Amino acid sequence: MIGSDDRGPASQQGMRRQNLARVLGAVAAHGPLSRADAAARTGLTRAAVSSLVVELIRDGVVVELGPAPSGRVGRPGNALTLSSEGPAGLGLEVGVEHLAVCVTDLSGEVRAQARVAADNRGRAPGPVLAELDALADTVVRAARGHGLRVVGAALAVPGLVDAASGAVVHAPNLGWRDVALPSTLLGLPLTVENEANLGALAELWQGGAQDVVHVSAGAGIGAALVVGGRLFRGARGFAGELGHVPVHPEGHPCTCGARGCLEQYAGEEAVLAAAGVEVSPREDRIGVLAERAAAGDPRVLAALERAGTALGTALAGAVNLVDPSAVVLGGAYAELGEWLLPGMRRELSERVVVRPWQDGALSVSVLGRRGPLLGAALVTIRRIMDDPASVGVGHG
Repeated sequence: MIGSDDRGPASQQGMRRQNLARVLGAVAAHGPLSRADAAARTGLTRAAVSSLVVELIRDGVVVELGPAPSGRVGRPGNALTLSSEGPAGLGLEVGVEHLAVCVTDLSGEVRAQARVAADNRGRAPGPVLAELDALADTVVRAARGHGLRVVGAALAVPGLVDAASGAVVHAPNLGWRDVALPSTLLGLPLTVENEANLGALAELWQGGAQDVVHVSAGAGIGAALVVGGRLFRGARGFAGELGHVPVHPEGHPCTCGARGCLEQYAGEEAVLAAAGVEVSPREDRIGVLAERAAAGDPRVLAALERAGTALGTALAGAVNLVDPSAVVLGGAYAELGEWLLPGMRRELSERVVVRPWQDGALSVSVLGRRGPLLGAALVTIRRIMDDPASVGVGHG
C-alpha cells in the first residue's frame, strides 16, 4: 500500500478505499489483466494490489480466470475480470406512457428488464409507484436468478427534481407537482433524477463526448449539459429545460404559462396534431409516426420537418452559449432522427455562425429511448466503481 506508516486509521482507510477503486477501475477498463498488469496501470505495488484483489474477489466484484497472457518471463498470473455476478444496479423509469425497470451488472450489461405500457398522465403518484414497485420486484427476482445482488436503485422521471431531497418539483406531462418520493424501494436506497440527465450520463458513461448537449425528447423535451465530463445542473439543479425555450415569442400558449415554447412545436402532442395522427393512449406514438413517415405520409413528414426546424432553432442558442463538442438527439425522438435531423442541421448551420460548426457534430443516440433507464441503473454501478466500499463492497 502506498502511504507512510504515521497515517492515522481514518486516513489509511480512506486511502485503501481509493486504491480499491483504482484497481477495480483498471480491471473494468483494461481487463482481463493480471495482478502485475494492474499494479503497472495503477502505480501500486504488486503486494498492495494482491491484498486489494483479495477483498474485491471476496465481495464478488472481481473474479479470476485462467492464466493471463503476458510477455514477461516466468509463470503467468491469473487474469482478473469484472464479475458477471455479485453487485448490480437497478434502474427504474416513470414515463408519460410507460413504466420500465432494468438491472445491470458491473460491466453495464442489462441482465433483466421489463417494460409495460401505462398512460400515466394525470395519475396520482401512489398507484404509479405501486405498479412500478411490483414490476421492480419481478425484475430483481429475475436478476437474482443470474447470481446478481442489487445494491442500489435510481428512478428517472420526466420533470424537475430537487437534487437534495429527491422530490419531484414539477413534472407537467405527468401532472405531478411537489411530490415527495420515498428514499427507498424494495429496501434499497433510491436516487431520483431527471430523465434527460440520466440519458446524458448513460451516453457519457458508455464512452461519449465530454462536452455535449444531450436532448431527450418525446412527450416532453428536456436537455442535459455535460461539461468537462460532468453533468451541469445549474444553481438550483434545474438546468436543461429546453422544452420551454421560446422559439416563437408570440406563439402558442404553453402549459407552463408562457408562449411559443419549443414543446408547442416539437413536442409529441404538437407533432401528432400537426400530422393529423390519432392514437390510443396505449399505442406507441413514436412508432406510429416513424411508420407513417417511412411510408411517405406527407402530413407526417411536414410535421416532422417543422419539429426539426424548431428543435434546431432552440439548440442553436444552446450551442452558441455553451460551445459543446457535440449535440446528441436521444430519447424516443432518436427513432425519428431520419426526418428530424435535416431541419435541425439546417437551422444550426444558419444560426451558429460565430464559431466553427460541422453537421457531423449533431448525431442520434445509439441508446435511443433506453438511455434514461440505462443511466438510472448505471448510477449504482458508477458508485461502486468510484468507491467499492460505499455500498458494502470491500469492507473487511
